[in-house]
Amino acid sequence: MTRGLAGNCHNVTAQTTGSLQFSSFMNLSPCWWNRCRAVLLSGLVILVLGLTESPVMAIIPPEFRGGQAIEEISKDMHGRDLKEQNFLKADLRGVDLSEADLRGAVFNSSQLQEADLQGADLENVVAFASRFDGADLRGANFTNAMLMQSQFKDALIEGADFSNAVLDRRQQNELCSRANGTNAVSGSNTIDSLGCRS
Repeated sequence: MTRGLAGNCHNVTAQTTGSLQFSSFMNLSPCWWNRCRAVLLSGLVILVLGLTESPVMAIIPPEFRGGQAIEEISKDMHGRDLKEQNFLKADLRGVDLSEADLRGAVFNSSQLQEADLQGADLENVVAFASRFDGADLRGANFTNAMLMQSQFKDALIEGADFSNAVLDRRQQNELCSRANGTNAVSGSNTIDSLGCRS
């Protein structure tokens, strides 16, 4: 008895005696192997996504970024070098982070309401499901930032640079409704960096 194994790819057969007992792996088609690889890779992606807090963390986990968890948060962190620090579920409400170097930092599920981020460098930041409501973001650099499911209600954004940042459409539209100014460092207009439609 023979049974087809490769579906629509090729007519690859395995010898069986009542049940599948023997197959010649050397004769299996490349199409069959490609299907096996696709199934294994899909399973691996699902496993990785299931083990992480969010898809963003699956894309750029802190352990691969060389990030460290911040141990001490003070109300005045003005101008500090905080590159690649982890602020996971951090309470940063009202904290002064103006002109801080926060490139590559992770702010997932953090509270940044009323925080002062004026002139801060937030390039390549990951801030999934964080709150920037009422924050001072004037002149901040959010280039290449991942800002999905984050909120910016009443945030001051004059001169902020959001070039290539990833935002939810609703938040993008809200920011576009009050975007103005030009970033002093990059020269990008806030409205253009947000990709606002006229």
